Amino acid sequence: MDATIDRFLQYLRLERNLSQRTVDTYGRNLGQWQEYMTAAGGPLDLATVTASDIRAWLIERSTQGDAPATLRLKVQALRALYRYLLRRGEVSVNPAAQVELARMPRPLPKFVRERTVDEVLDADIDTTDFGQVRDRLIVMLLYETGMRRSELIGLQDAAVDTAKRELKVRGKRDKDRIVPFGEELAASIDAYRALRDATLRAECGNLLVTVKGRPLYPSLVYHVVHDGLEQAGGTGKLSPHVLRHTFASTMLNHGAQLNSVKELLGHESLAATQVYTHVTLSELQHNYELAHPRALKKGG
Repeated sequence: MDATIDRFLQYLRLERNLSQRTVDTYGRNLGQWQEYMTAAGGPLDLATVTASDIRAWLIERSTQGDAPATLRLKVQALRALYRYLLRRGEVSVNPAAQVELARMPRPLPKFVRERTVDEVLDADIDTTDFGQVRDRLIVMLLYETGMRRSELIGLQDAAVDTAKRELKVRGKRDKDRIVPFGEELAASIDAYRALRDATLRAECGNLLVTVKGRPLYPSLVYHVVHDGLEQAGGTGKLSPHVLRHTFASTMLNHGAQLNSVKELLGHESLAATQVYTHVTLSELQHNYELAHPRALKKGG
């Protein structure tokens, strides 16, 4: 890998505090671009790269089967690299900024019906069984706070205050946010904690743990959510992230302000939250077409 690209990747990880997965994606795309530019055997000269060079590379990647979304990621990686170099005075132009990106249709987030989640949360369980109590709390926390799966797994016991009914979530780029919650969830957390402390010895400071007292892992959380929603009659994609989408659409459907939902989700921009307004509008249209007698009439 070119030394300048390596330095840029270190900057993303250490100064921008991006996740290792994101940095790896940047590195993979920039590595492919470096390989293309040096195919003839010459060194990589970042200052002489043109927009035409980048377009030619994208055409080649397209013929090799790269999807439009993948091509966008490649251009975005180059744009970020050249913005970094511009700030350092190592180049005078950003050739990637001259490459126009095709607009991609943004798919609407998937969500499940409120009654499906209610059926999971209202089902009878053995309140002396640690696994059953924990699993219901997993679903309840995801649905009632909008946390990401990774945030749930990393949620610290000390960060959850049931007296104040609020918890501190460590989000993307290590940014903290405070999320309030209701009395029912507070009572469920207190009951879970009492059972956890009485039946096992936790080996970490996490709120939610395995039956061996260790931190949860992604596949366990996925199966808890998927299996619970499936048993309640849910269909389609039934993942932890779908519960995050369901939280957002439910809040908006019940009158929450868009900016409040943005803060609860930990979004950096309002644009990321606005997609949920399309979900609620789709739901409204669906309900209208089912309920209004004139909507049922076929056109002449």
